[in-house]
Amino acid sequence: MGKLGRSSGKRRNGIVKLKTVVENLQKRLLLGRTSESAFCDSDEFEEVPADVKEGHFAVIAVDRDQPKRFIVPINFLTHPTFLRLLEQAAEEYGFNHDRALTIPCRPSELETILAEQW
Repeated sequence: MGKLGRSSGKRRNGIVKLKTVVENLQKRLLLGRTSESAFCDSDEFEEVPADVKEGHFAVIAVDRDQPKRFIVPINFLTHPTFLRLLEQAAEEYGFNHDRALTIPCRPSELETILAEQW
């Protein structure tokens, strides 16, 4: 019984961390779309790459040493499979990412997820 309680606590803690990751990603996406302002120092401000349209974010799927970059619609932040990938990414790579989020997933698997109607 104690083991179940610990497992449930770990899962809850993981969900809280995942929610934090998603919120931070959403904030970074919004800041990247605004002009340079009081929200960030000019030294810290980075332009969003031109191929990342509004309402999208960049993801890098890594399979061994073959990374592939994807532009993902923001609505995938609520997709259950994609959320599991974000959780794995947080565990494997941490929370700090510049420009693109690295996902521990084969590019072909991510293509399949992104092809789903969501």
